[in-house]
Amino acid sequence: MAVIAISRELASYGEETAQELSKINGYKIVDKEHIEAALSAMGIDVEKQARYDEKNPGFWASLSQQRDEYLHFLTQTVYDTALENNCIIIGRGAHIILRGIQNLISIRIGASKTVRIERVRKAQNIDSRHALQIIESSDHDRAGFHKYFFSVDWYNPSEYDMTLTTDRFDPIHAASAIDAFRVSFITEDREKEAQAKLRDLLLGAKIVTEITYNRKIPIHFLEAAVERGVVVLHGVANSRATVESAVAAANLVPGVKQIESAIQLVQEFTVIP
Repeated sequence: MAVIAISRELASYGEETAQELSKINGYKIVDKEHIEAALSAMGIDVEKQARYDEKNPGFWASLSQQRDEYLHFLTQTVYDTALENNCIIIGRGAHIILRGIQNLISIRIGASKTVRIERVRKAQNIDSRHALQIIESSDHDRAGFHKYFFSVDWYNPSEYDMTLTTDRFDPIHAASAIDAFRVSFITEDREKEAQAKLRDLLLGAKIVTEITYNRKIPIHFLEAAVERGVVVLHGVANSRATVESAVAAANLVPGVKQIESAIQLVQEFTVIP
């Protein structure tokens, strides 16, 4: 069983391929609406989602605390979804968030600009110039999203396990090619290793949520490294009492077996928002 992350260009048949792939293997499709619902349940409002979702944020937006909050909860959502297994995640940088997970298959679907222009032109009944503008705007946003949030080149084929150009592929054949790769690549050992890793990653994300967003304990640059339920907290705090509060909060998160603190104590440490 696998987690398939599909990154796609506009008018490359990415969503259509995901639909056909789901018909073949029965995997659940995790699309924009699914992610938005999960983020809303975590308290990320619609306005904030619209500002960052597969967008190229402006300079100040990319440096804001809201940006960090959005990325944290997006990451937690992707971990939670991937742990369910047997899913196809469309976009949202899932192939980067899940990098290193053994049962991940990362796919990029594209097409030549000429073909994409014609598809958009026909679908929206517009002229080629307008279609090109729509495509270039979409590419700019998706490339910018990956650059600002993950520091990766969205166009780079080495970021993916497989790239498909759908100039001559219809979604059915593209889906068949992807699923054939899945069948040959994913093993039971890969799946077991992936599940263990995802449980640790999700637990780490939940610990950060509890300390930073639920209890608002001021540990700066907080990270929770987890291995088989054993947690090491990293970050910077300005008092021992703050560190003790963070450790106590982390111990309340279900699944934690042991907590160690590697939080640095720096007197009068402050961060400008």
